[in-house]
Order: sequence, then C-alpha cells, then structure tokens
Amino acid sequence: MAKIPEDVIEEIRSQVNIVDVVSQFVQLKQSGKNLFGLCPFHEERTPSFSVSEDKQIFHCFSCGRGGNVFKFIMELQNVSFPEAVKKVAEMENISVDEKYFRESGSSQSSPENTQQKALIDLHEQSVKLYHHILTNTKMGQPALDYLHKRGLTDQTITTYQLGYAPAQRLLKPFFDERKVDFQLLRKSGLFSEDQDGNLRDRFVDRVMYPIRNGSGQTIAFSGRLLTTDSDMPKYLNSPETDIFNKRKVLFNLDLARSNIRTGEPAILFEGFMDVITAFQAGIKSGIASMGTSLTEQQIYDIKQITREVVISYDGDTPGQKAIKRAIDSFNEQKSNLVMKIISIPDGMDPDEFIRKKGADDFKQLIDHAQAPVEFELNYLKKQYNLDSEIDQTNYIAEALKLISRVDSGISRDLYLNRLADEFSVAKQLLQQQLAPLIRQPAPAAEPHQYHKQVQVVKQQKHFSLVEKAEMQLMNRMLHYHDIWLKVSNVSGFAFVDEQYQMLYLLAEGYFTKFDDYNVATFSNLISEDSLQSLLVDIDMLELPDNPTNAEIDSYLNILMHRAPVEEKLKKKRAELKQAVKIGDVDKQRALTIEIVKLEQQKRMKQQV
Repeated sequence: MAKIPEDVIEEIRSQVNIVDVVSQFVQLKQSGKNLFGLCPFHEERTPSFSVSEDKQIFHCFSCGRGGNVFKFIMELQNVSFPEAVKKVAEMENISVDEKYFRESGSSQSSPENTQQKALIDLHEQSVKLYHHILTNTKMGQPALDYLHKRGLTDQTITTYQLGYAPAQRLLKPFFDERKVDFQLLRKSGLFSEDQDGNLRDRFVDRVMYPIRNGSGQTIAFSGRLLTTDSDMPKYLNSPETDIFNKRKVLFNLDLARSNIRTGEPAILFEGFMDVITAFQAGIKSGIASMGTSLTEQQIYDIKQITREVVISYDGDTPGQKAIKRAIDSFNEQKSNLVMKIISIPDGMDPDEFIRKKGADDFKQLIDHAQAPVEFELNYLKKQYNLDSEIDQTNYIAEALKLISRVDSGISRDLYLNRLADEFSVAKQLLQQQLAPLIRQPAPAAEPHQYHKQVQVVKQQKHFSLVEKAEMQLMNRMLHYHDIWLKVSNVSGFAFVDEQYQMLYLLAEGYFTKFDDYNVATFSNLISEDSLQSLLVDIDMLELPDNPTNAEIDSYLNILMHRAPVEEKLKKKRAELKQAVKIGDVDKQRALTIEIVKLEQQKRMKQQV
C-alpha cells in the first residue's frame, strides 16, 4: 500500500460510488438512510448487509465485516490492497498510471492467496494455449470446424476463449519448459497422475470450455470429446481444487451479471452451449449450474443479483424432470424468487431452438414463460393415465395440493376453473377440498418489489460499560473536531483497550493530513482487518446530533476514573482466587480488604 501514493488512492476512491461497485455483486434495496442486501460473505435468509452511500462504507451486522470500497473488493475477490485499488479503478474506467501497480506488487498476499493466484495463473496460461491451438493451428482445425458447424462465430469463440486440447498432450511439456513447480501442477487439476507419480494432460482431444469465477478468472475447464468414443465420457470437468468447487460456480455469471443488473431476468440453462448460443443471439443474462441439480450456494448467488429467474432446460423428458428438480430446489431454499418456466417445443434444447428458430422466437418463449404451478400441473398430468377414473381422481387430488401453494386468490380461482372444466367437476366441490389445504397467505415476491420495507437483521452486540464509552467517545471525537481538541488536550488521557488506542493514534496521523473526517478515507490508512471492522462499527453507531459537554465528561469519567478501578478489581480478584487455591490465609485476608476498598471507590465514582 505504501508504494501507491495516498493521494492517488484517495483520488480513485473519491471518484467511485461504493453503491455502484457493490451493486454489481449484491442486489441492494433502500431502507431508511442505507441500502441493504444479502451478505456476499456468508449465507443468510434475511438481509443484514448494509451499504452507506453517505459514508461510502459497507457493514454486515451478522458477520461484522466492514470497510470502504477497496476493502469490499479485497474481501470478495481475495486480493491484496493494491490489487483491489487497481480493480476498482478498472471497474469504473478510471485511468491510473500503471507504474503504481507494478511497483506495488502483491507482497501483502498471504501464502494461501499466493498459491490460489498461482493456480489461477496456470489456468489462464492454459486458456491461452488451448485457444491458440484451436484458432491458429492445423491440429485445432477439426475442433474449430465443429464449433463453426454448431453456429458459433469467431467473435463468440474469442469472447469465451474456447480452445482445443489435442491428442498430442502439449500442456505438460508447455509448463515443463517454463519450469513450473511440480507440486503446483499436481494441485491444479489440469493433469492426471499415474501409479509412478507421472503427470499427464487430463484433457485429450476435447473442445475446451473455460470455467470462470464471478470475477472472470479461469478456475477450471469442461472438455467436450471431439471424436466418438464410447469408452470416454462426452463431457469431462476439472476435479475440485483449491480454486474450484463445482457446487459454488455458475457458468457465465461474470458476463451475465451486468445484464441482469440492468433488469433482465436471470435465465437458467442446463448446458454451456445453451448459454453461449443465447449470448451470441443477444440474450446475455444466461447462466448454468455445473451439474444436474442446483445447490444451495448457487441459489444464494442468484438471489444476490436478481429477484426473477427464468428456467430454460431441454424440452425432452430428462429436461422436464430437471425443471421439476430446479423448482423444488428453489422452493426448498424459500428463495422468494419470482420463477418462470420456458417449455421448449418438440423436445429441443435451447441451443438447437435458437439456431433453428432464431433469437426473436426464443424471446417470445421468455415473454410467455409459465408460472411454476402451471408447469407442475402439466408435468403432473404426464404421470397419470387420465383415461382412468382412478388416475383422474388421484391427479385432481395432487393438482389441488399444487394450487393450494399459490398465494394469489385470483390465480387459485383461475386454476380451479380450468380444473373444473377439464374434468367436468363442480367447482364448489373442488373449493371444499382445496380450503383445508390452503396455507396462510404470505406476501408474494413481485418483480422489482423485493422488500419494499426491507426486514434487516441487526445482531445486538453486548459491550461493557467501558467499551461503550470508548466507542461513543471515539465516534464523537472523529466527527466533531472541537471534541477531538478537548479530549486530546486532557492530561494523561488514553483509551483503555489497545485497539481503541491504536485507532486514536492512527486518527492523529489522519488529522495531520486532512481537515475534515471521512470514514472511507480514514480506512485507507488502516491495514489491520480487526481495526477496520472496529472503525466501521464505531461509525455506524446511531447517536443523537449535537453532543453535549456533559456527555463527553461522562465518557472521560468512565475511562479515566472508573475504568482503572475496575481493572484493579479484576486483578485483585484473580490474585484472591490464586491465594485460595494455595491456602494462603493471610494473603486472602489482605486481598479481601483491598477488594472491599476498591468496591467502595467504584460506588463513589459511579455517583460522580
């Protein structure tokens, strides 16, 4: 950090609105002065993550993380401070001399971060090699022809950095030539290891689809077999590594996020080619899970960026079953997402439909997507022989269970009308059977109306009298310069706890450079995570305007008079406990007298 001039850091920070940056990763809604959303650092059902646009800081009331825009990127993307400064500048198209970042390096990275970066770098190098082989070599021509035949343009192939892993196994020699550490190669997932410990390219004769994390860094691959070989899987994914966990990854999230933020629904596809073909056709909010079933983490990541998801899986029987599983997964997580279902006709998959019918027809399918209950009713029909009276009865019973989950009374009535007409059953009879099934109505999640009045979780922390005084006094001192001058001129003043005293000393340095207090600017001077979080906790205190002299004097009395007495009491009680333990009766008697006197002093000071 020291190698980047402070004025450069502050210039970047002052040009950036933290809300614009955080909104790229978290869906925020206004509640009072601040904006709230689901915390990106831990899973939660009720928003406890707060962003203050006035103060340009974030704070999670549950996990305690907090800081300015640079700290947010550091925590989210696991990067050093200089890297976070660079990323923020790039995200907001702020031009900064590259020399600062070259000089800064990444010396602040932990060993764990360093290894993860090295693994990501291996994957980025592999992407370049595979892409070069695909687009610029004779051995890659069959794979390029395959992709062209699938309708992909050269621009799309470049956008997704698609590649080809040849049968010649060139990746291991490529890294050997660069003298890459053997143990790092073992951990990368790019190679398989035989019984003798030799590494060989994992991907052979496969079209390579890079898998990127939410920040756009390549962390894994999926390879599609180019030739027909019944002994080999059609698709082969990277194994899980330190940087890749398939349960936590959504394919194309890095490219789709900005489009979803502008109001497009997240379109959930089954396969990579569905996503890529849709993207090429101008439908750029598509994502895909890394398996046949959605995971809790993937659903959570979707909830963070949108309130509406459109499920577009294959139109064949396995695809319809996958849609049912996806609906169940969203319902199990109580996601409150507005779900819609696309039914692809003629058993086609989205990739095939778009190539045959075009983007406009697919957009029509999106516009006329079904509600989940409507899809489930149609799906349920296929499980019964509706020519059989018994199956008709069973179907109606199950259909009523589905209809009972619908929150809107009008929608329930429409479904009942349809059911009554279809099976020539009296609607009144259906209503009687439905009534006991209906759950208590809950507020329906509507598009763009997520938490009109956001319910926020604020975990109450319990502080001692001394720490409360320290927090409140520090808040007043930082925000009111006259109070800063008054307290700093008190002879012998110091904060009781080391962390508050450290903040006090750092603030002294801050005020030698800046006339006005800005928490986001001050936090740039703090490198220790715990101190940054403490500073945000202090700044987020809700205190009355216009502090009084009596208030400040009360804090000083606690810290300079009562706190020392309490510290002595704590020490004497520990000594008494030890004297009892060793049976020293004389010392017990002396210590008891001292403790009584200190208790009297404490009571007297409480009355002051």
